[in-house]
Amino acid sequence: MSLHLFNSLTRRVEAFQPADPARTTMYVCGPTVYNYVHIGNARGPVVFGVLADLLRRRFGTLAYARNITDVDDKINAAASEAGVPIGDITGRYARAYREDMAALGVPPPDLEPEATAHIGPIISMIERLVESGHAYVAEGHALFSVASFDRYGALSRRDPDDMLAGARVDVAPYKRDPGDFVLWKPSTGDLPGWDSPWGRGRPGWHIECSAMAAAHLGETIDIHAGGVDLQFPHHENEIAQSECAHGGRPFARFWLHNGMLNFGGAKMSKSLGNIEKVHDLVRAHPPEALRHALLSAHYRQPLDWSDGLIEQSVRTLDRLYGTLRDLGDAPAVPAIPAALDAALDDDLNTPQALAEIARIAGEARKATSPDERSRLKSELLGAGIALGLLQQDPAAWFARGAGNQDDARIQALIDERIGAKQARDFARADAIRDRLAAEGILLEDTPQGVRWKRGLSH
Repeated sequence: MSLHLFNSLTRRVEAFQPADPARTTMYVCGPTVYNYVHIGNARGPVVFGVLADLLRRRFGTLAYARNITDVDDKINAAASEAGVPIGDITGRYARAYREDMAALGVPPPDLEPEATAHIGPIISMIERLVESGHAYVAEGHALFSVASFDRYGALSRRDPDDMLAGARVDVAPYKRDPGDFVLWKPSTGDLPGWDSPWGRGRPGWHIECSAMAAAHLGETIDIHAGGVDLQFPHHENEIAQSECAHGGRPFARFWLHNGMLNFGGAKMSKSLGNIEKVHDLVRAHPPEALRHALLSAHYRQPLDWSDGLIEQSVRTLDRLYGTLRDLGDAPAVPAIPAALDAALDDDLNTPQALAEIARIAGEARKATSPDERSRLKSELLGAGIALGLLQQDPAAWFARGAGNQDDARIQALIDERIGAKQARDFARADAIRDRLAAEGILLEDTPQGVRWKRGLSH
């Protein structure tokens, strides 16, 4: 089966091939670096990172860009509140973002353009829009004229008037139409700014992505991806300004949007305050379990986030790593199974891919012949590679949190329990098990001996 993806622009699943066989291009909207990102912001990088690996396997090459927005009013506000230069805020949180994504197993993109490094291309794009009549200047602002683009609203499939009614739109007297959006705005002396034909100022958010995508990937890109909450107005505005700046050429051939995370029955968002920061979660839970949880639902569907979901992912990975540990003597050459690749080719069906991993592990636990054990171990490791899972040594997985425990003491208690069972002192054996369980140490009696792992303490 060839790769098929759901294209938000056409509202259907379509076979994907790059326009240029020698260079596949993908742009994913990255963070605005004024604070730590929440776990909902990590879903796109995780899912589209899996897609990036798949594109490389299918087509051999990929230019994958994920931007950093480092000029924004939220950044200005954070710097003002902290009483520090704006660069301190953007530098700190850009580093934190990279570290947190790495903890989740998200490899860095090929390109990570920053908005402040692209002021020249941004100004040039705005100039073309003004010259062609798609933008105008008013009171130090450059604004895009939505009425000048007759395909506005094609991505979100809503009438512009309806879209504006449900959106936060800055209604200003200098606008010709309420839906017109800012390309450039003036900066006071205390704010970051650059010289431009319209005075000292800074770019609007939407124009940044259009200019960075064109600068690094070309005027028409294969895939543009991001959260569904960006579909309007951000992506709609990107299409309008890019296509008008480039003579009507399509901006992106495929649009992919991941669904939102829900927490406590509502969409996770900073404005509601119902967020869990990745920076905190990767320190409180095994990061691989967080990654597994983010892949557990189809990327286009909402995902209900909870402690229960994380614990379920930990238990699932316990079983999978336990299977790999029991296959430890079997030689293996990781190979991605055809059935798992077929699941990913079907619009990144990660739930089906995870089900395939579970099936392979189930067969592996029953396998007895050396050839079957070796084959299934190779498939299990290969399946893990495709999803960014199961790449640790099993001993390292089960030793998580080892720095807070006395391994020798635990093993001594386990040995004492074994001796008590051999002496038929079952009361003592049960008491030791209960004591260890209270500390979060779980025991598993297997044909190969007693295994132990760290779980949740009581």
